[in-house]
Amino acid sequence: MTITKNLGMLLLAIYLLLVGLSGAFGFNLGQLSIAVPILALAAGVLILIGR
Repeated sequence: MTITKNLGMLLLAIYLLLVGLSGAFGFNLGQLSIAVPILALAAGVLILIGR
């Protein structure tokens, strides 16, 4: 198994894991609730510019 070298896809994968885990187990992300939208924006921008 290899990890993607595309930074946008890597950030998207981390974002999806955080959102999925918080939704599935009902975790309150606390301080991460600020970081999750920023991570989503960063992933979206990097995917759009093809990095």
